[in-house]
Amino acid sequence: MRTLSSLRVALVLVTGASVASAQHVVPSSQLVKIKDDLCVITADGTNTTVYLTNEGVILVEVLAWTHDDIVDKVKSLTDKPIKYVISTHDGGDENMRPFAVLVGHRNLRANMIDKKLLGAPAVTFMDEMTINLGGKQAIVRHFSRGHSDGDSVVYFPAQKVIAMGNMFNTGGTFGVHVDYKSGGSIMEWTKTLDGALKWDFDTVIPAHGPVSTRNDLIKFRAAIDAARVRVRGLVRDGKTKDDVAKVLIDEFGWNPMGLGIRNDVPGLMEELKKP
Repeated sequence: MRTLSSLRVALVLVTGASVASAQHVVPSSQLVKIKDDLCVITADGTNTTVYLTNEGVILVEVLAWTHDDIVDKVKSLTDKPIKYVISTHDGGDENMRPFAVLVGHRNLRANMIDKKLLGAPAVTFMDEMTINLGGKQAIVRHFSRGHSDGDSVVYFPAQKVIAMGNMFNTGGTFGVHVDYKSGGSIMEWTKTLDGALKWDFDTVIPAHGPVSTRNDLIKFRAAIDAARVRVRGLVRDGKTKDDVAKVLIDEFGWNPMGLGIRNDVPGLMEELKKP
């Protein structure tokens, strides 16, 4: 049986303690090799997955203000062009549009257009799509609501790697962030995790924070479930927003400065009032 302390550790892993720069000043990026043909570029706290093929490159997650740095790093790896850029949640790089296909869930596109954000995907899907390039495959899947109603998980079956987007973070101020304005749901979060865990993989790339393992994702799933049960009990007992925030911080390690505490607690309480 998992102890509360072990579940707290799992959520400490994903909440971190740093505060994101409001100025979007991109620090020195890092390039980490995961497999022979798959790398991660970390710039401004966000992980961009780079999948190399002999016909071109597939990217997962590119922030607009990291564009030049990402392009330079890709050029250091291959002379092949960037062909696809997949957005897993609520970001996109409009600068990629002239030479790459922007891909994302149809709800992501709707949310971005509603918010007047640049970089909305040109190619969308409902449940799942597969990108085949240079004899290699990337599967893009929407399982359920979680961070938003347009989250995607990207699976590279030959490499046994998944990119989880904001459904799993291991650092920064994001952590567990349920964007209720974009259709997020703490109740459905674990449906996405359960769906992803049916795939055969050993390496997990979060949107933010260090690359992790399948076991880390399993622990995180248990921690999400435990936090949800605890908060539902607090709501039923008539506890206040401050009471709930304190429990999430003290018992589950949520970052006091993270988006989950600053923005999401009222939405969590309202959602968990329902039967």
